[in-house]
Amino acid sequence: EDPQRKLVLLKYLDGNYTNYMPERARFHTVDFSLEILNTSREDRQLHEYIVNKGPEEKVWQIQLEVYEPVSHPSIQVLGWALANGSCTVTLNCTAERGDNVSYSWGSWDTGTLGLCSHNGSLLHLSYPLQNASIACACTASNPVSRQVATFNSSECSYKQGGKSPLLHLPTRLFPASPSPLVL
Repeated sequence: EDPQRKLVLLKYLDGNYTNYMPERARFHTVDFSLEILNTSREDRQLHEYIVNKGPEEKVWQIQLEVYEPVSHPSIQVLGWALANGSCTVTLNCTAERGDNVSYSWGSWDTGTLGLCSHNGSLLHLSYPLQNASIACACTASNPVSRQVATFNSSECSYKQGGKSPLLHLPTRLFPASPSPLVL
C-alpha cells in the first residue's frame, strides 16, 4: 500500500508557529490567515486546515482556485449579409488568454440594448441599414478580471468591396476597447 502523503506548509502550536516553506507561504498571526505567495495554476488543489485540541482533530478542506486574468478580447466577423434593407452580422468574441472565461454582449445605448444583449461568445445581429450607429460591446470575464471590445455597425455597408449585397466578407478583426463596460 502506498501511504497518503501531504505537504505541510505551516504548523502552529501553543502560540508558536513553524513555516516550512517561507518562500511559498506567509502566516498572519493577527487573523490566522495563510497567504500563498506567487500563486500559479499548480496551486489549484485541495488544501486542508487542521486544528488539534487534545484527542480531537478538526479538519477543514478548502479548494483553492487560481485563474489567469482575461486578455483583451477580439471580435471576429464570421459573416454578414445585406438583404431587404437590413444587415445581418454574425460576430464571435474571443480572448486568447484566461481561465474559465465567460462572454456576454451588451450596449451603452439603451435603444439598441435589446439588439446586442446575449450571453455567449457568438452574437447574431440583425438591424435596418438606417441604424448606422449601432455599437455592441463584448465583455470577456472570469472571477478575477474583465475586458471589453466593441463592434460598430458602420462596418456593414454596400461600399465594402463594391460587391453584391449578399456578399460574405473575409474575416476582419476589431481591436479591444480600452474603456470598461458595466452590464
